[in-house]
Amino acid sequence: MEEKELYEKAKKKVEEIKSFYTHLIVYVVVNIAFYILVGKGWLWVTFFWGIGILTHGLKTIGFTEEWEERKIRELVEREKKKMKKVEKDVNKKEEETN
Repeated sequence: MEEKELYEKAKKKVEEIKSFYTHLIVYVVVNIAFYILVGKGWLWVTFFWGIGILTHGLKTIGFTEEWEERKIRELVEREKKKMKKVEKDVNKKEEETN
């Protein structure tokens, strides 16, 4: 990947994070204001909007298909390291017995 592509990818990620924080701040401010003005009758909207915030946050931190792929690669690499270690230990024991 070229440096310009990396920059654009990073810039997009920063914009996604900024968008999430803006969404979160609006959520908090609006819900506090409506709680003061309307009372508890507003809380059902807070709940469902909160689900939207949670979804937005999970998407922002990368809890998506891309996250799944990264996690799969990480687990595969971990298993490869374990196999290499076991293989190395077996070879070492074989050398010691010979």
